[in-house]
Amino acid sequence: MRQTWRWFGPKDLCSVDDMRQAGVEGVVSALHHVATGAVWTPEEIARRQAEIATMKDGSPSGLAWEVVESLPVSEDIKKQKGNWRDHLANWKTSMRHLRAAGIEVICYNFMPVLDWTRTDLAWRLPTGGTCMRFDLIDFAAFDIHILARPGAANDFPAEVVEAAARRFAAMTEAQKQDLAKNVVFGLPGAAESFSLDDVRRHLAEYADLPAAQLRQHLIDFLAEVTPIAQEIGIRLCCHPDDPPFPLLGLPRVMSVEADYRAVLDAVDLPANGVTLCAGSLGARPDNDLPGMMDRLGDRVHFLHLRNVLRESGDIAGSFHEAEHLGGGTDMVALIAAVLRQERKRKAAGRADASIPFRPDHGQDIIDDLGRKAQPGYPTIGRLKGLAELRGIMTALDHPVEGLR
Repeated sequence: MRQTWRWFGPKDLCSVDDMRQAGVEGVVSALHHVATGAVWTPEEIARRQAEIATMKDGSPSGLAWEVVESLPVSEDIKKQKGNWRDHLANWKTSMRHLRAAGIEVICYNFMPVLDWTRTDLAWRLPTGGTCMRFDLIDFAAFDIHILARPGAANDFPAEVVEAAARRFAAMTEAQKQDLAKNVVFGLPGAAESFSLDDVRRHLAEYADLPAAQLRQHLIDFLAEVTPIAQEIGIRLCCHPDDPPFPLLGLPRVMSVEADYRAVLDAVDLPANGVTLCAGSLGARPDNDLPGMMDRLGDRVHFLHLRNVLRESGDIAGSFHEAEHLGGGTDMVALIAAVLRQERKRKAAGRADASIPFRPDHGQDIIDDLGRKAQPGYPTIGRLKGLAELRGIMTALDHPVEGLR
């Protein structure tokens, strides 16, 4: 398992020096400043590679940009409207430029409108630390009473609708504004600029697009890009929906194992693969993460190892970001499944025998508190998670009898 770390570029409060001290082996990054649908040029790619390769004092970091997360798929491509053909051509060009720069893994997602959804970005834990949380009642209050989406109440159980009405009635104006801001933060690049009317407009554009059609658009996209990826040596891996159940009336097509199997079978090339995100998929009680790793493992090209604690047994329910070993996913069993897959790959002589992973998200603890890092990406919280994951990996892969 190759230890990587997500880095948002020079503005990231976690520096290249910090990553180096954390002992990671590679870096996960993206050109967040390039508009969605535009070409990632060789010059911009090289600039990011140089930034990663250099420490503050100018000395070599020994780190390289190894995984792209994400090369964004535009809303036009997802809907097959507007400039989608130009965006598709640009995506292919960007992919070729990335491969020419030596990068082999590209993570992407096919979630409409929202990249991820949380109602609280700094929920206080009993320890005094904070984490991100999805509260179903708060979300229903947002959807029904703040966004006022037509028909929203029909998408929630009656008891949730009633609780949301009481919750909304008790909110101050500041609390309503904070909730709306937290939900809208999941819009790519939109935390500072999107209004509720903007959200309503985006949702309206998906009103007549059922999940089956969105899945077909994903398959169409992969049918175009995967043969090129296969030819040039790129591994593509789709991130699951976050959370993995329908929200805001939007279609969801990558939430459970059957979703992945349908897409992998439809475009049956090794380059078409999976980003197995334990946190996103783990928000549903019916997702068996170790089993998914065993069954889909030969096409898993990237891993996000994080944990969430579900607060109910419902498919769509509240949850919060837990410690890496403290949530609903059996992380020891999952890592054991990863190591089994890696041994199979090594025995088969596969060049990708070591699967890159990153300690995804983390709780804000100690000096993270008040640092105002990217939500979900505190330095110390992730470092703690990486240390825990590293310990499991070392123990399970140790040759001492009884640890295998």
